[in-house]
Amino acid sequence: MKNNENKEKIQSQMNINWYPGHMAKTKRQIIEDLKLVDLVVEVLDARIPISSQNPEIRKIVNNKKKIVILNKCDLSDEEDNKKWVEFFIQQSSKALLVDSNTGKGINNVIKQIQVIMADEMKSYVDKGRKGKKIRVMIVGIPNVGKSSFINRIAKRSKAEVANKPGVTKKKQWIHVNDEIELMDTPGVLWPKFESEEVALNLAFTGTIKDNILEITEIAYHLTKFLLENYRKKLCERYKLDENYVEETLNQEQPENNNIYEIMIEIGKKRGCIMSGGRIDEEKTSRLILDEFKNGKLGKMTIEQP
Repeated sequence: MKNNENKEKIQSQMNINWYPGHMAKTKRQIIEDLKLVDLVVEVLDARIPISSQNPEIRKIVNNKKKIVILNKCDLSDEEDNKKWVEFFIQQSSKALLVDSNTGKGINNVIKQIQVIMADEMKSYVDKGRKGKKIRVMIVGIPNVGKSSFINRIAKRSKAEVANKPGVTKKKQWIHVNDEIELMDTPGVLWPKFESEEVALNLAFTGTIKDNILEITEIAYHLTKFLLENYRKKLCERYKLDENYVEETLNQEQPENNNIYEIMIEIGKKRGCIMSGGRIDEEKTSRLILDEFKNGKLGKMTIEQP
């Protein structure tokens, strides 16, 4: 939005069609490695449980015992967390809330793995196969906190972690306890995002890199979502007068312009000012996105079950 032309025409063109070679290779490797494991743990982002679930991986692991981890539950709405847990139960999937940064819910995951595998492990013991490990594959798209989850459950820093998509590069076996060991897999996306909504949700939470989608456009759509669903929290964070916001949104001009004006106001409030007094739109956009990702705007869930 560098000029009035951008201000008046903010449009999404997010019919992304891409499939990096390493992701295709990872998919093939997961199919092969499934033969080696007893159970799959799928790590999702609690703020976007559907958008962060790779539909191709879901099909691949469909016949395996599975646990769904709703990670980053500290950043998502607590009431919505309960709804999502119930949703996955209705889909015949056990779902557990986890915050990998603090370790909340990690012990529940270990217990659930043992519960699910109890009968099978007893069968091994009855057949004289004592010491058989429960082998668990961890899957998830980039940036859902999969590596942080593994580090927390294994109580060590084995998996490489960074705050950017696709940092885990190779398969790893990781010891959890005398009964359980994990196989790590690289985060993998799928060939094409069929809906703009999914692409935006992944962009809001940092799964899609900034060089794939235009950052100001992402921030515009996030601001629009926040104004529609979490207006009070947005106003509190950026000290916006709610009457001002209401009046701005009701102006007789395209909605794009109204939301853009509010973004500019946020930039003013937070000192994103360039020489000549112009607002730095990219800096403002990055500010809004970063503060959302880090939970500074409050606990929010983007998708509803």
